[in-house]
Amino acid sequence: MLYPALSEIPRRGGAVTPAIGKSLLKFFGWRLTGAPPNIRKVMVAVAPHTSNWDFLVGVMVMWAIDLRLNFFGKHTLFKGVFGKWMRSIGGIPVDRGSAHGLVGEAVNAFNERETLWFAIAPEGTRKKVDHFKAGFMHIATQANVPVLLVSFDLVDRVVHFGDVLQPTGDVAADVARIEAYFRPLTQKVDAVRVRGKK
Repeated sequence: MLYPALSEIPRRGGAVTPAIGKSLLKFFGWRLTGAPPNIRKVMVAVAPHTSNWDFLVGVMVMWAIDLRLNFFGKHTLFKGVFGKWMRSIGGIPVDRGSAHGLVGEAVNAFNERETLWFAIAPEGTRKKVDHFKAGFMHIATQANVPVLLVSFDLVDRVVHFGDVLQPTGDVAADVARIEAYFRPLTQKVDAVRVRGKK
């Protein structure tokens, strides 16, 4: 198990899954840097979001560190056997056409549970965006939980556990601060993508 001293974070339990996660990360050439905070509740902001592969890398990381993580997923993904698997790894189906209640649903989840790590990609899409969506910060602010910044560097294949920020109450300012944190990596990834299209 990576980071065994993290006694407060929600765990999946068992020894097999962490071994699989670590083996898959090694096989695909990914590594972890930084360290998760030892806290019970946190909003995890993951960026940049550039590919469907991000999800699979995230699952590998979650397994490797024995972390029980929750996340929203498009409701169409939660059908049949794959849907059962999505739920088993922490997925919560949502209809994006009725996104108005998602903030409240996530806030209630934080309020009702003793431990909860909830992950969101602030960009809201795999396409290049100029600004992050603010929903994740509204959740963190209303639930009064910190935000952990986790970067996915697909160029060097590094997942980095970075800063932990406490919401100030000024959602716009907090989102701008987080955008600035991720901007160097986002620009690095965008430059590689542009070169790849030439």
